[in-house]
Amino acid sequence: MPGREEGRRNLSEAAPRRVITAVAMSGILVMVFILLFLMKEGMPILRDASITELAAGRLWYPVSSPPLFGMMPLIAGSMAVTLVSSVLAIPFGVALALFLTEICPKRISGFFKITLEILGFLPSVVLGFIGMTVIAPYLQVRLELLSGLNLMNASMLLGVMILPTVATLSEESLHAVPQSQRDASYALGATRCETMFKVVLPGASRGIAQAAILGVMRSLGETMVVLMASGGAALLPESVFDPVRPLTSAVAAEMGETSVGSGHYHALFFMGCILLLFTLVLNVLVIKIESRREAN
Repeated sequence: MPGREEGRRNLSEAAPRRVITAVAMSGILVMVFILLFLMKEGMPILRDASITELAAGRLWYPVSSPPLFGMMPLIAGSMAVTLVSSVLAIPFGVALALFLTEICPKRISGFFKITLEILGFLPSVVLGFIGMTVIAPYLQVRLELLSGLNLMNASMLLGVMILPTVATLSEESLHAVPQSQRDASYALGATRCETMFKVVLPGASRGIAQAAILGVMRSLGETMVVLMASGGAALLPESVFDPVRPLTSAVAAEMGETSVGSGHYHALFFMGCILLLFTLVLNVLVIKIESRREAN
């Protein structure tokens, strides 16, 4: 019967949509519950310290009497490690993607792609161990530092971690630029270098920006590398060779030693709220940049 067949067809088309909608809504609900849990466990710290004391305080001694919850050194450490690692990794990652897309022969590019994929699956604890046992002694001896566990050590390792992400996503964006645009540029007399920097890169700028932001967010949220290689000192860094203590390493190192319900416990969850806020700000900036480009 035509009516029954049409009903079955509509039902078969509606079932996958309902499944996809249910999966998407479950993911959103999980994120909402995580946000509510962080706020529930982190906001009680405001009864022991004001936001000004938390954000602007320079002393982090949560077990002293009275406890001091100044998070400025921890926030500055997170921002410094993220900034330095991004400066080291993002330009190199974009340049590597441009090389693989426009210059490198296809036979060799396959080897580089496999190497990048292997590097992307390298566990962070392995990189942290390399930073402790190889890079830290080298920096300490060659540069005559008091300690090789510092901001530069952690930033270099984070740069290695985010490099595969930035390079891979940037390469996909560069591949998405139509070949006709390259051919038109060559037809107008442009060289390969001019075509790469004036045609290909601008055409893939949106995808490259998203790759860079994703790399920054991964660097901001990384825990094990900064815990093992940054030095663990809750001090405001004055140079790239000073030890630091980012927010993520403070949470990982101290959460197991705190009593549930204490001010120290709530302060660590408040750090999670700060990291979530940083991620939200980065996403909002990306949305605004994309909306301006679409408007232009």
